[in-house]
Amino acid sequence: MHSLVFLCARRLVSHHPSARRALDLLPAELYPVLFQAAFLDRRTLALQDLVATWPFPILSFQQLLGHHDQQYSSHHPSLREKPSKLCFQAVIMAVVAHLRRALEEPCRGTRWVKRWCQLRVLDMTDLQDFDTDRGPDRMSLWSGTVALAKACIEVSKHKNECQKRSSKRWKGPSGASTTPQPFSVEIRADLFVNGTSFGVLRDALQTSAGPLRLKCRDFRTEELSITGIVTLLESLEPVGVRRVDLRFNNLGPAGLCTVLPHLTRFTELVSLKLPYSNIDVRRLAPGTDTGLRQLAVQLGRFPCLKELNFGSSRLSGSLRQLLSDLQAPLESLELAFCYLLPGDLAFLHKSLHAPALRRLDLSGHNFTENLLQCLCQLLEKISASLLHLDLMECHLTDARLADLLPVLCRCSRLRCLGLFGNPLSTPGLKTLVRKTVVLPDLRLVVYPYPVDCYSREPSRLASAFGHLCEDVVDKERFAAVSAEVGRMLASSGRADAVWTSSLCRHSAPDYFTL
Repeated sequence: MHSLVFLCARRLVSHHPSARRALDLLPAELYPVLFQAAFLDRRTLALQDLVATWPFPILSFQQLLGHHDQQYSSHHPSLREKPSKLCFQAVIMAVVAHLRRALEEPCRGTRWVKRWCQLRVLDMTDLQDFDTDRGPDRMSLWSGTVALAKACIEVSKHKNECQKRSSKRWKGPSGASTTPQPFSVEIRADLFVNGTSFGVLRDALQTSAGPLRLKCRDFRTEELSITGIVTLLESLEPVGVRRVDLRFNNLGPAGLCTVLPHLTRFTELVSLKLPYSNIDVRRLAPGTDTGLRQLAVQLGRFPCLKELNFGSSRLSGSLRQLLSDLQAPLESLELAFCYLLPGDLAFLHKSLHAPALRRLDLSGHNFTENLLQCLCQLLEKISASLLHLDLMECHLTDARLADLLPVLCRCSRLRCLGLFGNPLSTPGLKTLVRKTVVLPDLRLVVYPYPVDCYSREPSRLASAFGHLCEDVVDKERFAAVSAEVGRMLASSGRADAVWTSSLCRHSAPDYFTL
C-alpha cells in the first residue's frame, strides 16, 4: 500500500496554489517525497516550485526516482528509463528561472538563495534512454542533451547582458567592476550528440565558466567528423567521464589513432565503445599492420578500461594484436559481427581477460563446428565470472545449441542470455528452457521466434534469415509457444524469469548495472 506520507504528498501537489504557499511552512525532509509525487503525477508547476526552493545542495534524479513508492511503481514504467519530457523540461526551466533571478537582482537573490534554494548540483544521469518505443511524451538522450545545452547558453547570455547593464552601478574604489557573482549550478548528465546537435552542444560546453555548467558522465557521438569529435572532447571537463561511445563516425584505424589521444585526459574512463568504426583488416596491405599496431598502443594508454566494444568491425585473426597492450583485464567485451576466426577465440581463452569477463557479445558469427568448439572452450574458461552472454544471429540450430548447452549450464552466475535471430525450432526452445532452469540467477532470456512459427516456407526463410521480423510470424502459433514456455517456467519454480522475443521492451542491463 501507499505510505500515508506519499498519499499526502500526492494530494498536496495536485493543488498547485495551496502547495506553493505550503512550501514556506514544510520541513525540508518532505521535499524528496513531494518531488517524487509531483514527478510521477506530472505536476510540472509543483516541480518548478520545489526546485526553486530546493533545500539541499544536490538534487539527484537517480536517488529520488529510484526509491519512490513501490506499489505506485508497479502500475507505471520505470521513470528513470522512460522519463516524462514535460517533467524534465520543468526542472530545467526552474533552474534557469532561478539563475536569471539571481543575475538580475544579485543582492536580494543571494539572500533568497541562502535562505531557500541551496541547489548546487542537479544530477540527471541515467535518466534518458535509447528506446525507440518511448512515445512522443518521453525524453530521449538526444533531446535531453539539446535541452540542457540550450539552457546553459540562455543563462550565459543573460549573465553577459546583466553584467553590461550593471557595470556602471557596481564600481569599486579603483573603478573596476565588482558585480556580485551569483552561485553556479552544475548539471551532471549523459550526453548524446550528432551532426544536427553539434553546434548547440559545442557552444554550451564553451560556457563552462557560466552560472549553469554541464558536466558529462557518459558521452556518445554519431556521424561526426574527426575535427568535430576532437572539439567536443577537448571541451568536456575531464573529471567524472566514465564512458565514451563513438559510433557511425567512419573513423577507421587512422581516424581512431587521431581521436583516442584526446581521451587520455579522462583518467576515470572505464568504458570505450567504438562500434561501426570502419575497421576492416582486409584493407591492410600484406605485412603492413601499422594502423592496428598504433591503435593497440593507444588502447593501452587507458589504465582503468574495463569495457570495450568493437562491434561491426572486421577483425579476423587480429584480436591478439588489438588487445595486446591493455594494462588490465576487460570485464565486458562486445565483438558482434566481427568475423572472428577460431584463433581469435583461442586467444581470448588463454588471455588475461578470460577470468574477468562478466559480459561477452559474440553475436553475428556463424558458429560452425570449429568455431563452436572454440566457443565452448572459451565459455568453460569464463563460466565462473560470466553474467551476460549475447549470441544473437549466430546460426545456432537445435543441434548446435545442444552442443553448447552443457557448457552454458555451467555458467552458474549467468543473468542475461541473448539468442534472438537463431533458427531454433519449438522443440529446441523447450529444450533450452528445460536445461537452463538450473541457472539460479538467470533472469532475462531473449529468444528467437521458432522457425516453425513463421508463415513463410522454410526455403524462403533460409535466404532471408537475417531480415526476418515479427511481421511474418504466425501470431496464434507463437502465442501458444510463449504460453507453453511460461507454463514450463512456472512448473520449474522460475516464474520470476523473463523470457521474451522483444528486443526493445526488455533491454539487457548496462555494464555499469551488472
